[in-house]
Amino acid sequence: MTDGVTDGRPVVAERTAAVVGTGLIGGSVLLRLRAAGLDVTGWDPDPATRDYAHEQGVAAPDTLEEAVAGRDVVFLCGPLPSLPETLARVAGATDEHCVLTDVGSTKAAVAAAATAQGLGHRFVPGHPMAGADRAGLTAATPVLLDGAAWVLCPTGSGMAAFRRLAALVIDVFGARVVPLSAPEHDVVAALSSHVPHLLAGALAGAVQRSALREAVLALAAGSFTDGTRVAGGPAERTANMLLANRGPALAGLEAVRAVLDELADAVRAGDRAALTALLDEGRTARAAVRGRTFAAHRREFPAVVDHAGELAYLRELGAAGGHLTQCRVEAGAVVYTGHLPASPG
Repeated sequence: MTDGVTDGRPVVAERTAAVVGTGLIGGSVLLRLRAAGLDVTGWDPDPATRDYAHEQGVAAPDTLEEAVAGRDVVFLCGPLPSLPETLARVAGATDEHCVLTDVGSTKAAVAAAATAQGLGHRFVPGHPMAGADRAGLTAATPVLLDGAAWVLCPTGSGMAAFRRLAALVIDVFGARVVPLSAPEHDVVAALSSHVPHLLAGALAGAVQRSALREAVLALAAGSFTDGTRVAGGPAERTANMLLANRGPALAGLEAVRAVLDELADAVRAGDRAALTALLDEGRTARAAVRGRTFAAHRREFPAVVDHAGELAYLRELGAAGGHLTQCRVEAGAVVYTGHLPASPG
């Protein structure tokens, strides 16, 4: 899997890669893979984007099939609605050795498409938790995803592919791999990512409709800009994300609405104690985002036997808020370095 680092560059087993869809996330994956020394190609349906990639010194063939042929790993980074069709095209143009993954913000639908297409053994649903309020290859940067929490969804039939991909994203991106089932990812992502887009859009939309819009914008400072940052992203991209995760997103929104109702009731009643307690509850969660500590551990599994125990370990780790910082195969065993929250809750 990995042999460490030489001359500041990670040494990984995968030597060739392709990125299909070179927007902000795909472009950043592309540039980071190239910086790590991999032979990487990019493809985008937009000819102007391919031309720009050429100008940056990246191979960008005119056809998807040419871009992915003979590659060790392919990242699918196009719009969510396009992923099932793109997955079928890429699978048909690559051999069985090639690991396929995506970076979409919802996982259940694309995982189901991969299973229906008979690709569960080499497709690993993925989602790096990073982004920006810009879009396109011109906004991409090789450091955007460095150190990100990167969800990967292991399955019983795809453990070999999961191991290869986990090693790659840890070694190249310094990622904290969070292993989750696809449905669990979608529930977790609803509150951590999708509902915040709705809240940001609602706050920014209320200002847009305000009779005192210009005055509000004149006073807008950190609390407004922090709270509305993701509202600056492309609306179509956000709509695709929310509609692809409709059930969990609505459930998360209802949970937030319940807290908002409690806050409104406390303000309406002039109940200082209740209002302070509710705000302090939120402050505690906010502080925990960067204040959590982790305890490291090592787990080892036979590399060529039934994977039920390994799969259970991985999913339990992710569901408990943990992550991986190492995955390698040595002497017939797969070895993980995992990290669990030292003080959950």
